[in-house]
Amino acid sequence: MKTYVVQRLVIALLTLLGMSMVIFTLLRLAPGDIVDILFSTAGYVSPSEKQAIMKELGIDRPYWVQYVDWLRQILTGDLGKSYRYDQPAWQIIRPLVPVTLELAALSTFFAVLIGVPTGVISAVRQDTTLDYVLRVFSLAGLSMPAFWLGMVIILGLVTWFSWIPPLTYVGPTEDFKLHAVQFLLPALAVGYRSSALIMRITRSSLLEVMREDYIRTAWAKGQTGRIVIWRHALKNALLPVVTVIGIEFAFLIGGLVVTETVFNLPGVARFLVQAILWRDYPIVQNLVMFIAIVVILSNLLVDMLYGVLDPRVRYGD
Repeated sequence: MKTYVVQRLVIALLTLLGMSMVIFTLLRLAPGDIVDILFSTAGYVSPSEKQAIMKELGIDRPYWVQYVDWLRQILTGDLGKSYRYDQPAWQIIRPLVPVTLELAALSTFFAVLIGVPTGVISAVRQDTTLDYVLRVFSLAGLSMPAFWLGMVIILGLVTWFSWIPPLTYVGPTEDFKLHAVQFLLPALAVGYRSSALIMRITRSSLLEVMREDYIRTAWAKGQTGRIVIWRHALKNALLPVVTVIGIEFAFLIGGLVVTETVFNLPGVARFLVQAILWRDYPIVQNLVMFIAIVVILSNLLVDMLYGVLDPRVRYGD
């Protein structure tokens, strides 16, 4: 097991190195840079002033020098300075990360809380009225974009209760109750969509497991339905479900752009779009690397959970 973990960590580091190259290259392939944007906004171009700003920002150097310098900054914990705000990149990124992590974690919690039980019930009550209702419920969740559902929730609150969520971000230390309400609504909207996918995966996986011989043996031995379903069948059906949960959480870290915009939350995804438009290289590079790290760690955690959930899974030491 230790050998496997070490191997996975090495692969993860190599993957991050490859991702850093891709991120750096694609960002430079985009037309224009921060200097071009500044001068186009001002309405004039002075070659000498433009060259002076490029030299000050360090983007006049060869690309490979900029890339090596960025890797050095990551290793030393110095993420560079934002071109647009003229502040250390970490100082700008640090308050964004907890917001997105909290929203993604809360959304995943609601997704699992709704998706797994409904998937089990739908599988146990296969081809009944309840099964069809739950399947329609899941299809509706897959069909409705989370940001649209969030807008509907806000409009409903305004129409029925004459109340609207806070328009500015409220920290947990300022007003915890208001903070919880502010995150509860987008988490439910995003979690509903993810729960629909988890519900369908749980249902199909559980139906497949329930056709296995050992499940028939458990029924034949007179064990109760609760024990057969929740202790024997569900445990062996959870592997694909855990995979989907890990992928969904990783996706939410970078996929909450519109949701964060609708609810006016200062998160990573929303700020990333603004940084890309301004070609703010230090911010974009470090935010995308953060998302890549979360994705890789999520996949590693899922692999570790396989060994816990299924004793048949063995990793060579």
